[in-house]
Amino acid sequence: MTTPSPSDLLKTLIRFDTTNPPGNEAACIGYIDSVLQAAGIETTIIAKDDKRPNLIARIEGNGSAPPLLLQGHVDVVTTAGQNWTHPPFDAVETDGFIWGRGTLDMKGAVAMYVSAMLQLKAQAIVPNGDIILCILSDEERASAVGAAYLVEEHAHLFADVKHCLGESGGVSTWLAGQKFYPIQVGEKLVCTLRLTINGAAGHGSMPIQGGTMATLGRVLTALDTQQLPVHITPVTRQMINGIASAIGFPQSAVLKLILKPQFTNRVMGLLGDASHAMNPMFRNTVSPTIVSASDKINVIPGQVTVDLDGRMLPGLQPAQLVAEVQAIVGPDVQIDILKADPPARANADLSQFDLLTNVLNDLSGNDGTPIPYLLPAVSDGRFFERLGIQNYGFTPMQTPKGFPFSALPHAADERIPVGAVEFGTAAVLEVLRRYQG
Repeated sequence: MTTPSPSDLLKTLIRFDTTNPPGNEAACIGYIDSVLQAAGIETTIIAKDDKRPNLIARIEGNGSAPPLLLQGHVDVVTTAGQNWTHPPFDAVETDGFIWGRGTLDMKGAVAMYVSAMLQLKAQAIVPNGDIILCILSDEERASAVGAAYLVEEHAHLFADVKHCLGESGGVSTWLAGQKFYPIQVGEKLVCTLRLTINGAAGHGSMPIQGGTMATLGRVLTALDTQQLPVHITPVTRQMINGIASAIGFPQSAVLKLILKPQFTNRVMGLLGDASHAMNPMFRNTVSPTIVSASDKINVIPGQVTVDLDGRMLPGLQPAQLVAEVQAIVGPDVQIDILKADPPARANADLSQFDLLTNVLNDLSGNDGTPIPYLLPAVSDGRFFERLGIQNYGFTPMQTPKGFPFSALPHAADERIPVGAVEFGTAAVLEVLRRYQG
């Protein structure tokens, strides 16, 4: 088998429809397995569900450093109801981009990681520590047959690993006219809640004033118009200080005020479009997503429930999120926790941040400033962190100014610049070469 280029590998991965649900990642992962085995790289397939396997590949090091893990998923979200310029699973290359579902989240990064492993092997480079590649299923749902399963049932595969590279980081971004490379070193946690509103039930022909549906309207309006309190986490503080040092006075002085909770909202209002991505890094968030009430049009419900997609900052507890929501919706609304990730440490292990920074600076010609970054969403990294592994979001890409990177994953016309996967592969390979633990 001829070893594919990083871009050609990505195109092949896109053409596997791994929409989750149902996922059906087996064919895609089987293809990656064949490419790695053809290059002489040892692989293992581990599956809770045979249609949704996970792949582990390893290149042995000289033992002078602990193993380094690369982890990425090949499942993607649906394209239903979206209007695409090019078919989402055709991997069309045109207008300077490769178009398709998963180009950014995260088959592009998987192509980088696999290609870096192939080049490491082809160049007969012996790294300081073993390099472990983990290709996962099911990240876009609950990771129940992917990362969660491996961490809970096969933790021995990651023995002695201290650090890993995963999705979301190292992509060129412009803030205040300056170029930055945010590197994820922390992420929020899932904490889903259910609000229950009780009241009088009745016949639809006899309206009830101030009943459960009226309370529902008040609760949804309150959640829409009031934000949860500000919390300044260590990672967010480091990120803001990094940005401030690059943009200079007087903008830096104004930006640093965002780290004072009494000024956070006011400064956020000055950030324009950037505030949409930055605001969730400063507070817990909840989004109402499911409302359940009467199943009969002629019955006024005596009980209404609202499910909230809650995201909690690292270092905080689920009880704190509940208390913050209770303060907004009022004491008469019952709040139950449906699911909560285990609490995570607020402080990140930044021991490898300089390595990643140096690699980006060397490959980009010091064109941009790497900064730590807190992911407002979640990734499979949070599962590996339960094993004491520090996850770094590191999927380096050079993107043109104005490229709407944060808006494209999960949306129509997801695409990646031609050459971005090659740049990322070169950066990841250099990390593998230099890693010393």
